[in-house]
Amino acid sequence: MTSFDAIVIGGGHNGLTAATLLARSGRKVVVIEADDTLGGAARSFEFHPGFVSPGLAHIINRLDADVLSALEIDHSTTHVTAPTVALSPTGVHAVLRGAYGKTIDGVSREEAARFTDFRGKLLFQAGIFKRFLKRRPPEVGEIAFDDLKSFAAAGLHLLSKGREEGRDFLRMLLMNVADVADEYLTDDRLKGLAAFDATLGIHLGPRSPTSLLGLYYRLTGEVAGATGAQVVAKGNGQSIAALFDAAATKAGVAIRTGTRVEKIVADRGRATGIVLSTGETLTAPAIISAIHPQATFMALTDAAEIGTGFRRAIGNIRTKGNVAKLDLALDRVPDFPGVARADLAGRLVIARSIDHVEQAFNPAKYGQFSTDPVMEITLPSLTDPSLAPEGACTLSALVEFAPYALADGWEKGKPAFLKIVLETLERYCPGVGATIVATHFLTPADMEERYNLPGGHWHHGELQADQLLINRPVNAASGYATPLEGLYLASAGSHPGGGISGLPGLLAARQILSEKRA
Repeated sequence: MTSFDAIVIGGGHNGLTAATLLARSGRKVVVIEADDTLGGAARSFEFHPGFVSPGLAHIINRLDADVLSALEIDHSTTHVTAPTVALSPTGVHAVLRGAYGKTIDGVSREEAARFTDFRGKLLFQAGIFKRFLKRRPPEVGEIAFDDLKSFAAAGLHLLSKGREEGRDFLRMLLMNVADVADEYLTDDRLKGLAAFDATLGIHLGPRSPTSLLGLYYRLTGEVAGATGAQVVAKGNGQSIAALFDAAATKAGVAIRTGTRVEKIVADRGRATGIVLSTGETLTAPAIISAIHPQATFMALTDAAEIGTGFRRAIGNIRTKGNVAKLDLALDRVPDFPGVARADLAGRLVIARSIDHVEQAFNPAKYGQFSTDPVMEITLPSLTDPSLAPEGACTLSALVEFAPYALADGWEKGKPAFLKIVLETLERYCPGVGATIVATHFLTPADMEERYNLPGGHWHHGELQADQLLINRPVNAASGYATPLEGLYLASAGSHPGGGISGLPGLLAARQILSEKRA
């Protein structure tokens, strides 16, 4: 078959979401994926015989309930909320339990009360943003009635809390996370954790203006109805990729893996099909690109069809990653002194203080990696024993800050940075080095090549004020439709942004379904 109603480029979770919903509307849909397996950056893979990595997304904290419902996916088997351990070099750690520290162990009663206030303030303010993340962003100059209702509801919600709360929201909106954490907290472990969570995957330090937005964004996510909750990702048949794959297959979506799209065919401003690496041409009135916007417009489309201004805007998207990903195969479960065995199945964060995070970020501004990195660690095989041989263990870590454009190049820098990362782990987990069976380490440059991510940015572009809402990825394509008629965007580079939510795919499909069918 070479003629379809819709062609989806990219078999990540957003592409599969869009494909499933379109297929359920009665359309003939095909998904084209360049890799041999589906899932994009969330796909699990064996990095050493018997040892499986969950991919880049080792924590799930924003898998949207509307997406799961629309796709009829049962995610209930992973609804055990994972704790967060804020590691301290002294071995006396703070442990956040429930949805982003509903209760905390290891801190004074007074500090726990301060964190409760801090958490409550952030959840309330993030909830205002959340109202706009589950709908198509409004068009400037063409505000619809539903948009006005959303603005009014958000305003009334804010006013209902009183003038002081409204003033505080406007005051904090573009603040940096360091100043806000200092206002509420005194414990460096908790302040370091907030700074880390606000800047993970974003090219900002905790003292950079607007860095609080990163923490807001994190706290718009939820798991099983609990805002701020998180679970450790599973692999193999229970991975997020496998669940979305199963939903698409059940809906009747045709799936072609190991096939690369070479070109989007267009004629007089309208996309009509694609050319595959096999030489085949597939046609459809709707082409949905669920890959990075720059990969879509800079590599697959003819510049003459989209215009120089739009192409320039796409080329100017800030999308240089600064996170490295480490997977370790260990011959036994590691011991982090001071961490209870049950808590090893959660998230462990090395971020001693705000200063630690800021100083780790500073070298990245000049194309250098940190010599004292901050990181988020999970032991996925404790949640899913199928990821490692019996008695063995996998360790997964996201490490900051690792600039995409390393001044000396990653060929030279990668071994040096890996050595620093392993030495850092050793300080918090003595003896872990002796248990390592195999190491798998990805820099942003590796992520670019492996996942077709220009700049190696897993969010498909910075999550900063000028690249959100009506400006994601750029204003002319913020509503999923693009200047090239019949071509739509549905990746993390579109509204509302990155993370394993499925919302870009859901909202893109809804936009297509709302239009008159060709």
